[in-house]
Amino acid sequence: MNSTTLGPAVQPENIHATMVLIGERGILVTGASGSGKTTLALALIDHCRHRGLFSRLVGDDQLFVEAHAGRLLCRAPVAIEGLVEVPGLGPRPLPFEPAGLVDLHVRLVPAGEAVRFQEDAASSIAGCLVPRVDVVERNVPAVLPVVMARLSIAPFL
Repeated sequence: MNSTTLGPAVQPENIHATMVLIGERGILVTGASGSGKTTLALALIDHCRHRGLFSRLVGDDQLFVEAHAGRLLCRAPVAIEGLVEVPGLGPRPLPFEPAGLVDLHVRLVPAGEAVRFQEDAASSIAGCLVPRVDVVERNVPAVLPVVMARLSIAPFL
């Protein structure tokens, strides 16, 4: 087969986001700079580790995203693999997975944009529809149970 038969290669899109894996589930976190993406990712990893659940960073701050068999696949750019940006300290190493498929998009929004009870929503990212929940930025204690409940993770089984 020659390259004209295959069609043009699709380059992954680079987005401003953070991703973690909890068990086999991927959580993509987006929001404005300073909205708490890294803080939420670290809290999710710590929360799950204390409950004996596998949890790992895929990437922080920048991700390459692309459709893979109808699902959204994310990976960190090589230059920042395994690094999280700690405010005031800069990048710090953290165990990571090289890629992950997204099951939930957590969008961090200003308090005035979040509704108390949300209808099912989805985001289209790189041509893939991903279930989405909008939560108030910089509010980790409120977001943790939302993520656990949406993914049916302990204590919401």
